[in-house]
This record gives sequence, structure tokens and C-alpha cells, in this order.
Amino acid sequence: MALEKELETYKNNLPELKGENEGRFVLIKGDQVIDVFSSYDDALKAGYTQFGLAPFLVKRIQAVEQAQFISRFANSCIQARRADSM
Repeated sequence: MALEKELETYKNNLPELKGENEGRFVLIKGDQVIDVFSSYDDALKAGYTQFGLAPFLVKRIQAVEQAQFISRFANSCIQARRADSM
């Protein structure tokens, strides 16, 4: 999986990151927390400036992660549901 090390670094550092930084954006490269930013754009710019096209992670600092599920079959399910209601 891409960015495994960065995601693990985020998870391991979350207790220190949350608090006054919750809702802000963290820039992580490998096992290092580089910095925390007020905006996603600022964190992204800093990442590209420092690392170019090498992989890095920008992630919103959240105590509770929101689960997201997107199915590639959503469109066909919606069409099937519409057909059933006709």
C-alpha cells in the first residue's frame, strides 16, 4: 500500500498531534513529522518544495476518523433502484 510508513507515523504521533493542532494539516515524510499547517494548500506546497515528486503525506489531524465508503457499483445500484420504483 502506498504511504504505509507515513500513515503509521501519523498513527503513532496522533496523541501528540491532536489537541491544539486538531483540524490542521500535518506533513509527513517517511517516519518524520515535518510540520503542521493551517491549510491543506500550505502543507502541500511545502511538501512539493521539500520533496519534489517523491511520495509524502498531507493529512488533516483528527482525533476521530470519519469512515468513508465509496463503491464502484454505486451507479448501477442507483439505476437498479430507479428501475424498481417505476
